[in-house]
Amino acid sequence: MRRKRDAKIIGTLGPASNDRETILKLFDAGIDVFRLNFSHGTHADHARTHAIIRDVEKQRGRPIGIMADLQGPKLRVGKFANGKEMLVVGQQFTLDQDPTPGDATRAPLMHPEIFAALTVGANLLVNDGKICLKVLEFTADSALTEVTVGGEISGNKGVNVPDLVLPISPLTEKDRADLTYALSLGVDWIAMSFVQRPEDMVELRSLVGNKAAIMAKLEKPSAIEFLSEIVQLSDGVMVARGDLGVEMPQETVPVVQKKILRRARQEGKPVVVATQMLESMITSPVPTRAETSDVATAVYDGADAVMLSAETAAGSFPVEAATAMNRIIIEVERDPYYRKSIDASMPTPGDTVADAISSSLHHIATVMPLAATFTYTESGFSSFRAARERPEAPVIGCTPNVETARRLTMVWGVHPVIHQVMNSIDDMVSHAINITLEEGFGEMGEIIAITAGMPFGRTGTTNMLRLTRLKELPDFVDPKDVV
Repeated sequence: MRRKRDAKIIGTLGPASNDRETILKLFDAGIDVFRLNFSHGTHADHARTHAIIRDVEKQRGRPIGIMADLQGPKLRVGKFANGKEMLVVGQQFTLDQDPTPGDATRAPLMHPEIFAALTVGANLLVNDGKICLKVLEFTADSALTEVTVGGEISGNKGVNVPDLVLPISPLTEKDRADLTYALSLGVDWIAMSFVQRPEDMVELRSLVGNKAAIMAKLEKPSAIEFLSEIVQLSDGVMVARGDLGVEMPQETVPVVQKKILRRARQEGKPVVVATQMLESMITSPVPTRAETSDVATAVYDGADAVMLSAETAAGSFPVEAATAMNRIIIEVERDPYYRKSIDASMPTPGDTVADAISSSLHHIATVMPLAATFTYTESGFSSFRAARERPEAPVIGCTPNVETARRLTMVWGVHPVIHQVMNSIDDMVSHAINITLEEGFGEMGEIIAITAGMPFGRTGTTNMLRLTRLKELPDFVDPKDVV
């Protein structure tokens, strides 16, 4: 059950890693949550991978999270008659909705939603920002632009519109079909791309309900403007630094990353840092020093999870990448400054009973060392709030719901455990002592803390805090209470 660290690791599966042997090795190397990227692969591919993960979960006896990542809208220029053209700074270039292949003066852009949102002076970025076009004038189906950053342009290159909020849903027809299928598989998290405004998360929630937790991928400048609202409407957020680094100046991305981390922690929502974390390990068995520092910085800043993308999905060294990520996190969390940094960024408690109890736990730990904190939870809410305080003692998230346990694999410091329904406080205390001693979280004589909601079985009612000393269990306690 136990990981020797608090921050979690997400690993993306793909052609390099979607066989059973590799998935098992990735889990053993430290992957807590597996990401299914619906930008690639068929439904049958994802179903087969999902089944393998659940088989590995059963074999290892520890909950494993699965996140389905939806593709989102893909805005692209059309084809060129000569395959490609060279644009130079200062020249004028037209984008229009004529499907005729482009040339050195114009190109098709078959996205009416872009023209509907255009403004004079807006910048259109092509091919990950390698080309920048400034809008001079426009109509309902064409735009005259000036090339401000030149270069080679070719067909099907992506278009980013950092200055605009497009009047479209982030869910395409493909995404809706993928979402329905992912939910039918029973994935634990749904990550949505192209989030622009709070209404996007409301739409996703209406489709998902309580079948999975939802995560906003923050990759658009407009999403940063509505950061607080989007975080509140999500179960978690992702710093998607790929498109974020295209749509805003790259030097601002680290600042925005820290802003997102602070906001998410204040709201008690897990936050993932993603994209190019160990990029060189696609082709190298070891990361660069800069990449190592990048991962370490995210951990020092209190990220719940760090994510591997192509490193595990398509790289030559997927298991080595997971192993390297695991080692970096462990080393950072050993540093005394790490704890000082985490404590220095302690969020302000909310005015709820659950927050009061979680905050009290943090203060108790400064008076008497705790071996572990147990949160007995139906929905996972108690574990989320406890993790928000970033306690030194491990958080054991005990739940009778396997779905809740799998969602908690995303949350900082939480070790999810599936247990039978508890009927009394004595049952909880005995169960907590049993788990602590069996899994090596504590030794005889040490103290553990237990939080739960009374009456039992009611969601969102965390209102009890109890401290107990580890001792020999009475004969009537059945170790098989741990499922």
